[in-house]
Amino acid sequence: MFKFKIAAAAALMATAAYAANPNVGGAPMFEDKNIVENAVNSADHTTLVAAVQAAGLVETLQSEGPFTVFAPVNAAFEALPAGTVETLLKPENKAMLQKVLTAHVVAGDWSAADIIAAAKSSADGFYHFNAVSGDALSAKVVGGNVYIFDESGNAGKVTIADVNQSNGVIHVVDTVLVPK
Repeated sequence: MFKFKIAAAAALMATAAYAANPNVGGAPMFEDKNIVENAVNSADHTTLVAAVQAAGLVETLQSEGPFTVFAPVNAAFEALPAGTVETLLKPENKAMLQKVLTAHVVAGDWSAADIIAAAKSSADGFYHFNAVSGDALSAKVVGGNVYIFDESGNAGKVTIADVNQSNGVIHVVDTVLVPK
């Protein structure tokens, strides 16, 4: 009986450990891999990965961190005005691309629960914070969903939260956050 309880507890813990991270873009995300190592496997983030490479931010996002990344899906980039992504990916626009991408990154390891608690405890219902780019972001809980707002008022819905990485956490969003 005792051996069965230990085996059942071990199986439960193994399942819980594996289930801790959701799949993203059809790929498992591993807590012992860094942000870039996981992102390259997501079919939903090929545009983001290409942009990170073009911006020269791979080494930064592989560093110790911790970072919280609001990672837009391919469809979010496709929703931008025609030609925007192509223009940003040009070598002469590298600084602009870096600014756009770092507007999706916050220093620290912010879980969805942390963000929700901060937003709910504020007087205006928003948690205000700064991205690595220096741009202002705000988080608000609407109908049980977390939304991240950029300085222009665009809101990205967090569609997959708490994808833990060795150097932080990713929250998948459905919108590209645009700095001013």
